Amino acid sequence: MSILLIDDNTINLTLLKHLVDQIQPNSSLSFTVPEEALAHSARNLPDLVIVDYMMPVMDGIEFIRQFRRLPGRESIPIVMVTAIDEAAVRYDALSAGANDFLNKPIDKTEFMARVRNMLALRGAQKRLEDKAAWLAEEVLKATEEIVQRERETIHRLSRAAEYRDPETGAHIQRMAHYSWLIAMRMKLPKEDQDLILEAAPMHDIGKVGTPDHILLKPGKLDPEEFEIMKEHARIGHEILSNSRSPLLLAAAEIALSHHEKFNGSGYPQGLVGKDIPLFGRIVAVADVFDALTSARPYKVAWEVDRAVAFMKENSGSHFDPECIDLFMRDFDQVLSIRERFKDAPEG
Repeated sequence: MSILLIDDNTINLTLLKHLVDQIQPNSSLSFTVPEEALAHSARNLPDLVIVDYMMPVMDGIEFIRQFRRLPGRESIPIVMVTAIDEAAVRYDALSAGANDFLNKPIDKTEFMARVRNMLALRGAQKRLEDKAAWLAEEVLKATEEIVQRERETIHRLSRAAEYRDPETGAHIQRMAHYSWLIAMRMKLPKEDQDLILEAAPMHDIGKVGTPDHILLKPGKLDPEEFEIMKEHARIGHEILSNSRSPLLLAAAEIALSHHEKFNGSGYPQGLVGKDIPLFGRIVAVADVFDALTSARPYKVAWEVDRAVAFMKENSGSHFDPECIDLFMRDFDQVLSIRERFKDAPEG
């Protein structure tokens, strides 16, 4: 335990130090200038403060008041020593944050008892703080384990969709990172940036409910087949919604809304403009760009320049113009993501 002693009288300080040094194991530090003691306290955390009342420039009450303003010093025990037995002084000291009082001349037995009591109080505080820190760490560990299990479940769901979908796992990584890039440039909170990165891969999970003859058809779908294909947005939403997980709820929103178009001609709800959830607007840009620039069994990959021109031409009709502008800014980052998550070579 560290004990701070403040008194402008060196004889009093010597007496206080002699007494507290008898209480083991403790260390004491003495100051005759309260301003210096305050500066020390700002850098070091004492376990007990014993301060005299009557001092020039800064008295004991003002010292206590300023000490309590220091971060993390709100509950450190403070004993004020005074020769003045006036109720008003005690009231002021209590209001400033004093915990106990000692009258001059100091009675050795009383002094030792009060100091031990204050140190016992501080010891209990520290044990409680240690326990609270331990509990917080255990809760963090448990929460992290839950999050990891959730991520594993989501990863497996995404893998399940991949087995039925001609789109590749690399596509999922690219479009998720494109989505993150837009969210980051939009200056969304970091938790939202992380959320869209983890939720975006589940955008097409509903394709597990799409018949193979439609999902795997090498050519263009006829109108009836396309109507069936469009149902994957609602199916994905049904799979992922009604959860207590923020991640799954975000994924459900993305699944339902990423085929909406800014002009209202998208599906399944025909939403217009900002009525389309933000995550859906972001993922729409990321998903379409990667689909255009990726080879599929039924199509060849577009050149990047051609895809960029298409995205810009459809800004304000298919896509949210803000999302397009942010996606196109510093396009080298987009190309870097595309390079990092290449499709695996066939064969």
